[in-house]
Amino acid sequence: MVRCLNGACSGNPVTVTITDSCPGCPEAFHFDLSSKACGGMAKPGQDNQLRNAGVIQVQYRRVPCYYRNAKIAVHVDQGSTPYYFAGAIDFNNGDGTLKSVALQQLNQGSWIAMQEAGVIWKLNAGFQLKPPFALRLTASQTGTTIVLQNVIPSGWQPSKISWSSTNF
Repeated sequence: MVRCLNGACSGNPVTVTITDSCPGCPEAFHFDLSSKACGGMAKPGQDNQLRNAGVIQVQYRRVPCYYRNAKIAVHVDQGSTPYYFAGAIDFNNGDGTLKSVALQQLNQGSWIAMQEAGVIWKLNAGFQLKPPFALRLTASQTGTTIVLQNVIPSGWQPSKISWSSTNF
């Protein structure tokens, strides 16, 4: 939840989704807000003034994510191959951030840890992966773990979205 402190601000906070970080930014925290988010924080009639203000001072706090009636989606990365799987995981309720993601192949008991790269979780297996895949997600704050069974089907394709049947 973000509230701005500029003179054009109403004092009303907006809830935004943070998708990545800015490790090269000089500030400890840096938010690039959408036009809609900026306008939502403005006093009536001053939304354009706030949108054009550039850098503005804000207060923020973490709040739980809640996507009403949404199931978790896995956006398969366009560079994925039978040997390399990567995807962005969206619409996860609760913490909103994931501490870990692991992949399980068809008829395999073991889980393979994936690496985080911003909003993408990736696995460079070094061998051909055998779909369908299950994904085990662990939330950062609560440590809650859920398993998305067969979320990536046989015949999956890069740049496609696979929907789970569950959420945190």
